[in-house]
Amino acid sequence: MAENEVESYTKYEKARMIGSRALQIAMGAPFLIKMDEKDLELLRFNPIEIAKIEFEKGVLPITVKRPMPGERKARQEAEKAKIKAETVEEKEGEPAKAE
Repeated sequence: MAENEVESYTKYEKARMIGSRALQIAMGAPFLIKMDEKDLELLRFNPIEIAKIEFEKGVLPITVKRPMPGERKARQEAEKAKIKAETVEEKEGEPAKAE
């Protein structure tokens, strides 16, 4: 991730990414940047501060998926087609009813 990409995130996306990474660090995940003991003491071993530094350096392995206009409609149409296809397959597999 380049530096110009860091600025393209909304504050909500940035908070979500940093929070997720801080949780990973708090649960024992390894740091993605080299930090010596002195730096960690200055940060007071705070996972949020460590995640912020990783974010600023652009090494977070977290991405943001933004919905695009029309994507929801296409997904709904695909679901309808899938349901219709399943219904047709079920009807073809059933024996004809005697009237």
